[in-house]
Amino acid sequence: MSDEINKEIERRRTFAIISHPDAGKTTLTEKLLLFGGAIHVAGAVKSNKIKKTATSDWMDIEKQRGISVATSVMGFNYGDYKINILDTPGHQDFAEDTFRTLTAVDSVIIVVDVAKGVETQTRRLMEVCRMRNTPVIIFVNKLDREGRDPFDILDELEQELKIGVRPLSWPINIGAKFKGVYNIYEHGLDLFTPSKQTVTERVEIDDVASPLVDELVGEADAAKLREDLELIEGVYPDFDVQEYLRGELAPVFFGSALNTFGVKELLDCFVKIAPSPRPVNAVEREVKPSEGAFTGFVFKIHANMDPNHRSCIAFVKVCSGKFERNVNYKHVRQGKMLRFAAPTAFMAQKKSIVDEAFPGDIVGIPDTGNFKIGDTLTSGEELHFKGLPSFSPEMFKYIENADPMKAKQLDKGIHQLMDEGVAQLFTNQFNGRKIIGTVGQLQFEVIQYRLLHEYGAQCRWEPLSLYKACWIDSDDAEALAAFKKRKHQFMATDKDGRDVFLADSNYVLQMAQSDFPKIRFRFTSELGTRDD
Repeated sequence: MSDEINKEIERRRTFAIISHPDAGKTTLTEKLLLFGGAIHVAGAVKSNKIKKTATSDWMDIEKQRGISVATSVMGFNYGDYKINILDTPGHQDFAEDTFRTLTAVDSVIIVVDVAKGVETQTRRLMEVCRMRNTPVIIFVNKLDREGRDPFDILDELEQELKIGVRPLSWPINIGAKFKGVYNIYEHGLDLFTPSKQTVTERVEIDDVASPLVDELVGEADAAKLREDLELIEGVYPDFDVQEYLRGELAPVFFGSALNTFGVKELLDCFVKIAPSPRPVNAVEREVKPSEGAFTGFVFKIHANMDPNHRSCIAFVKVCSGKFERNVNYKHVRQGKMLRFAAPTAFMAQKKSIVDEAFPGDIVGIPDTGNFKIGDTLTSGEELHFKGLPSFSPEMFKYIENADPMKAKQLDKGIHQLMDEGVAQLFTNQFNGRKIIGTVGQLQFEVIQYRLLHEYGAQCRWEPLSLYKACWIDSDDAEALAAFKKRKHQFMATDKDGRDVFLADSNYVLQMAQSDFPKIRFRFTSELGTRDD
């Protein structure tokens, strides 16, 4: 049994693609799928005759806005490897979804736009990778457009992302004069011909001094390439895989995802050096992938994967052992055994039923309300995986029913969407009104749109001026009761019934903290740990 598991673990590569909006992340995901034979024509073809949208953006609102708002999970085989990609939303209003996704992957590819360099969102996501020592590969995209000098980009990556870098491919010119990329990792020259569909030609070169290079790219560009490569060898240390695996050094590739250029080089190097599934920490102990018993945790819940059936799907990351269909597993928080007749694996929204899954795989389990983000499933052991953050919202609005005939639909819609962790629901204890808290304005639009289109319910928003929502608790029951009595107008409960204090200004919050020293104020509620 364990031999089979070890073999499957070795060939797994589970990673997330992260970037700032518009850097080309979804396009890159799609081209990786193209190489994996998972799709045969890229959705980025935007001719007027055929309007396709990217394979991994499948929610209506994503197609209309051209942005990814939910993490998509896609698996495919590439050579001897099984690759699981999690494509994350780049838009900062959905950062929380992305942060959680990073808890379910073993490595990350960061996409950077050559013209814009490192942007805010990329910096924030990199901090999460650094916290977890997640290995990172950087793909500098859009080289067929005018942009900045590659050496400047490398300096900026080091300074802004606080990580060592080492180019493993190097561009020959950029923008209109872009001629291709020299693959330092494999000593090959890839010549550029703009094409959205085909893969460019590769010329193997033993030595960059070869006259063949002059012939292919012209003498001036060949001379500049040799000069650049000499500089790279002089300035940057040799590429060390161990440093990459420790999260200290990021290999850098250059290309154009839209033109399917430089993507294969990235993928070929990635499958060789990226880590297979790693051990995961639970509150009780470290869980190794090679253990015989199955363990996994829910890192995401998605309502309405199929608009014809109002169903939710819980995404489970397999951490150890083998997950099997129709076998009883323990739902640790509820303390009961469940078995799953129709677990699925995904290729964007095309899903197929799976009989088994191994560490590193992501399994979709139909959910009728059993799961919360952070839940643990095991073969029987009491385990609690830790570290799935839930952030304190920064924007708040009252949600009101705009169609009294559809109160049930609205209620169901709100609860299912909140279970996804897109936003948080608070019920004001004073007047019973429902408040939605989010980290960004865009989420209100998405919720309103999805309630209407997926549940047939209409809502309207009413303004509410709040500064922060803080989860409160105390070891002193009397102090807690006194606080709740004094602040009864500002008290709410979250969807799990926990006490939340709604502070309407920083001053009010600071006063509350100094007046009630026995109360603990928390701005995130960590999901999946035992203290919730």
